[in-house]
Amino acid sequence: MVITVFGLGFVGLTTAVGFAEKGIKVYGIDVNEERTAVIREGRLPFFEPGLDEALVRNLNKTFFVTENVMQAVAESDCIYYCVGTPYGEGGQADLTYLYSAVESTLSGIQDEKFRVLVTKSTIPPSTTKEKIVPFVEEKGFQVGRQIGIANNPEFLREGYCWDDFMNADRIVLGISDSRSEEILRRLYAGFDIPVFAVSLNTGEFIKYLSNTLLATLISYSNEMSVMADTVGDIDVAGAFRILHMDKRWGGCSMTSYVYPGCGYGGYCLPKDTNAIYSLVKSKGFDAGILHNVIQTNERMPEFIAERIEKNIQPDSCIGILGLSFKPGSDDVRDTPAAKVIRKLAADGYRKIAAYDPIAEGEFKKYYPDIELSYCTDMESVIEKADELVILTAWEEFKKLNEMTDKPIIDCRYML
Repeated sequence: MVITVFGLGFVGLTTAVGFAEKGIKVYGIDVNEERTAVIREGRLPFFEPGLDEALVRNLNKTFFVTENVMQAVAESDCIYYCVGTPYGEGGQADLTYLYSAVESTLSGIQDEKFRVLVTKSTIPPSTTKEKIVPFVEEKGFQVGRQIGIANNPEFLREGYCWDDFMNADRIVLGISDSRSEEILRRLYAGFDIPVFAVSLNTGEFIKYLSNTLLATLISYSNEMSVMADTVGDIDVAGAFRILHMDKRWGGCSMTSYVYPGCGYGGYCLPKDTNAIYSLVKSKGFDAGILHNVIQTNERMPEFIAERIEKNIQPDSCIGILGLSFKPGSDDVRDTPAAKVIRKLAADGYRKIAAYDPIAEGEFKKYYPDIELSYCTDMESVIEKADELVILTAWEEFKKLNEMTDKPIIDCRYML
């Protein structure tokens, strides 16, 4: 079996290399020339443990980066779409990149071979059925006869993508026909993981069910921490750790979500939560809980900045510890740290130093307007700052109390 993967970001590259690791020939395509150049050298364009070594093992053996769409499509049984679906105006999912990749695929089909077009990008429920299928049929293809259409949502955590793909707890296939299901089950035959074949809408919905629950748990925890600060004399960290001992959690590992911090960030949770809220609102239902989840998350950086400003004077030098949206990743998209720093700068705080173990380069690239004094290690930021603020829960920050007597504002409740 041969597959092609459009989009070589976190999800796409993990998917491509993951299937290649199982001996499947995989073509990888990405419009970003800088990214493909890095991958061709056997390096990752982002931080992701385990995937780096797997890329080296499989590059130019079972995984091939190419610009030749015609050849890749001609050889492939399945074409996977792992392109960006950012949220645009009103929070709705922007399908521009997805449509473009599907159109490139259809333009490259020159024979009668049955192929399955599989969307792995996160798209709101009903998108495959109501938008992708009509789009393909408008191009003159009969879905279910010439072309199979499916979705195969991902459940990958940044920083753990490789293990999450190779050792997933479930595989969800949203399918339109039995022939597509048979091909996709063969594709996953080498994985000892339960496979669930469901309707197209159900496949998409399961992904949003997962992400909106995580977003809700995070916002609930953050709102409760603000309530605790409002009441006063409450040990927030201790209270949540005792909450985690409740046997009704059933031993599950949700504690990293049911714990206060600075708000959720990254790519998936902000995009997906906004997208499904916008979708159902356009269909006449205002999802109040989800609306408040989004509002709580948008306000958290302001609450964090206010907490900092209550304890630190504007002429002091603030040492920011952590720029990525979560530990174990260099992803700074929609990171609360950027919003907090912008609020502090707007309120007259001009002396800000910052350190992150791996995300400095990405932060500079995504936020060139933010003026910071970047430090190369914890010792440097401790020396430069008058007070310190933890915005990302990196493991090494747990040693902060041992390294300094300077005031610390722990916005991740980790000390």
